[in-house]
Amino acid sequence: MRALTVPAAGRQPVVSELPVPSPGPDQVLIRVRAAALNAVDTALASGAMAERMEHRYPLVIGRDAAGVVEAAGAGAGRLREGDEVFGNIRLQPPVQAGTVAEYAVLPAGHVAAKPAGLDFVTAAALPLAGAAAVGCIDAVAAEPGQSVLVIGATGGVGSYAVQLLAARRVTVVASGTAADTDRLTSLGATTVVDYTTGDLVEQVRDVYPDGVDAMIDLVSRTPDAVPLELVRKGGRVASTLGAADDQTLTAAGLSGSNVMAAPEAGVIAPLAQEAAAGTLTVDVSTVLPLDRAAEGLSTLAAGEARGKIVISIDG
Repeated sequence: MRALTVPAAGRQPVVSELPVPSPGPDQVLIRVRAAALNAVDTALASGAMAERMEHRYPLVIGRDAAGVVEAAGAGAGRLREGDEVFGNIRLQPPVQAGTVAEYAVLPAGHVAAKPAGLDFVTAAALPLAGAAAVGCIDAVAAEPGQSVLVIGATGGVGSYAVQLLAARRVTVVASGTAADTDRLTSLGATTVVDYTTGDLVEQVRDVYPDGVDAMIDLVSRTPDAVPLELVRKGGRVASTLGAADDQTLTAAGLSGSNVMAAPEAGVIAPLAQEAAAGTLTVDVSTVLPLDRAAEGLSTLAAGEARGKIVISIDG
């Protein structure tokens, strides 16, 4: 099979030939029709996570995929050959298997049936980013009428978070650029703060002088980079990059948590149903063929992605 791989530590990703994998117990082999890229893929491709988690090479890029079940291992339960599905490969050591390939093995518990009304590209863009957004919203526990600031709203996780919050009748303040304003407001943002034209803190304070009720930070990598002063006392903060430090939050009179996406079937299946029903927009900005998958990684690494980047795999 053809796959986007990192051949060895320190090497650039390339499309290469690998043997088709076989499913083990509680796993399914799918013929991939589409695979989405996520920020974690750029970290794996660059080796940035190699010290934290064992990597084995050649390492196949990608965590999310949609396709057709080719074979099911013992214990895969409800999944059968020919089923159209979507799902996610867990990020756990040793990291080697991936989804940007013609075939991929996924854990059965992270695979859900693809609704008939949803195409493969759209389904592939849901699991990791959608589950991260759900986790963030659960963490901040925003109620109708409250305000939530989403920092980094322009990417995949942000696009889902904005919509899911708006569906709860939460007032969403989203960070973006002038070019993102129409897209983010169409997704449900009440206010879009252009971080390129002035200080983000000052602009949010102009609208919410007493602070927002909660904040979802998808950008900051260290506790001191999180603008906690924008959240009212007693408010809540969620981070997807490990920047929600308990001690720092407590000192600021806040609570919060770091969110790890859990794209299990029970989490991603409802998102797919919403997307199929038209109540959740899957914001795919770019679809690339497998031969150009490395370009998508470069766009993500440069911070230039808007919405989701999906790799279409020829059948």
